Amino acid sequence: METANYFPILILFLCAFGFVAFTIIATHLLGPSRKTDEKLENFESGIEQKGNARQPFAIKYFLVAILFVLFDVEVIFFYPYAANFKELGWEGFIAVVTFVCLFLVMYIYVRKKGALNWEK
Repeated sequence: METANYFPILILFLCAFGFVAFTIIATHLLGPSRKTDEKLENFESGIEQKGNARQPFAIKYFLVAILFVLFDVEVIFFYPYAANFKELGWEGFIAVVTFVCLFLVMYIYVRKKGALNWEK
């Protein structure tokens, strides 16, 4: 592959980075900067604050969220194989079967560790 094929992608990244940098700098320079006690207060969608935000929270919610992201991202890797399965041939098939086996091993490990059991 030639590096010239990646030139449009480089231009896209430079334009995106330039837009973000310009927007951040412009809003910082053009926006008002009057800091008052009322503006510096925490705002939770118009709801008055009550209690302490530092209360204990069940780790199960975070664990399930992390596992969801992990397995969700792994499923995304099936798309390139599905789009090119004829060109990949047996080598691609063996790679996907290996990937599925590893995927199942991870799932069995998570189940045996009880990460998805809510009753504990």
